[in-house]
Amino acid sequence: MIVSNLQHSQRVEQLHPLFKQLFDYVKSHDLLHEELGTIKLDGDNLFINNIHPECIPQEKRLLELHHEYIDVHILLEGKETIGWKALEDLKAEKQPYDAKEDCALYSDTPTTFVDIAPGQFVIVYPEDPHAPAIGCGRIRKLIAKVKI
Repeated sequence: MIVSNLQHSQRVEQLHPLFKQLFDYVKSHDLLHEELGTIKLDGDNLFINNIHPECIPQEKRLLELHHEYIDVHILLEGKETIGWKALEDLKAEKQPYDAKEDCALYSDTPTTFVDIAPGQFVIVYPEDPHAPAIGCGRIRKLIAKVKI
């Protein structure tokens, strides 16, 4: 898992060929005031879900695990906590991996929590079980899906 500010995105852009395209787009558009929905930047290889979710209390949030995509969570408005746990420590599978949804769910408790503010991002790789949108109230965020 990588945590940083958008202003420092160039430090991670070399980690995947599509990261620069993603960060350039996010930094050059006012996505907080755009319509909610999916923004396709490169078909199924790179797209952004512009969402307005209700946060969930920490004790109710499940860990997610993806195999085909890297998630880049970018907070636009509000305060969000994202939980993390090492892949090797997962024990409580709640929902087996669904290839169509590219997601498995686990009821394990995260071991690490990161609070992010608007303008910050979190990159989670397939080896990063994560529990996003922990907190209270609604937030505005982007979840970019970057094909591995």
